[in-house]
Amino acid sequence: MNVTFLLDSYFKGTERVSIDVFDAQTLNAVYKDVVNAMTQHFKIEVSVLQALSYCLYKIMDNVHIHSGKPLGTALTHYDNVGNTLRILIADNGMGIKASLAENRSYLDITESEALQLCLKDTVTDGKGMGFGLYTTSKLIGCIGKKFILHSGSHKLIIEDGRMSMVENGYWQGTLIYMEIGTEQEIDPNQIVDYRTDVAEEYNETFVETGELESLW
Repeated sequence: MNVTFLLDSYFKGTERVSIDVFDAQTLNAVYKDVVNAMTQHFKIEVSVLQALSYCLYKIMDNVHIHSGKPLGTALTHYDNVGNTLRILIADNGMGIKASLAENRSYLDITESEALQLCLKDTVTDGKGMGFGLYTTSKLIGCIGKKFILHSGSHKLIIEDGRMSMVENGYWQGTLIYMEIGTEQEIDPNQIVDYRTDVAEEYNETFVETGELESLW
């Protein structure tokens, strides 16, 4: 994984970027470390953390489920001035098109079609639920400033509420980059279509019992 390239491309001029490498065995520990670090920034709305923590785990979990490679890399940075959380999750695996092609329903789609389809509900290669990137796209639609999904020679970009597809460079595997505004209070369970209680899951995992009353 060329971390220098990732830093130059997505975090240029930024100091104190957290870099974590994870595999299937260290996924849970790294995930908790990343989210715990975010909780230290008191300007981030708790409801944002509750929704983001769910999406982040799903994206990281996708690496060992779908990529065909053991390792993933997570880069995170919080801009206190701009109230913006920047997150990048990347792997150098088979990529989205090849992964979806393991499901015969998506055998003949193009690379650009694969990037668009994987943001939809229940679209999967058969090894997952097809819910992680769908919920992430809903979070981006709610409080996202920028989102990039890069796999192969195509980039799907969502910025200012507009989606575009470009051919720009090549990434072996899947790269997900997002910039999220952290000031707006949201309904975290709406992000997951109320299929689970992500607010409760976050509170049980990351908040001390004595602190719960101070969250609201």
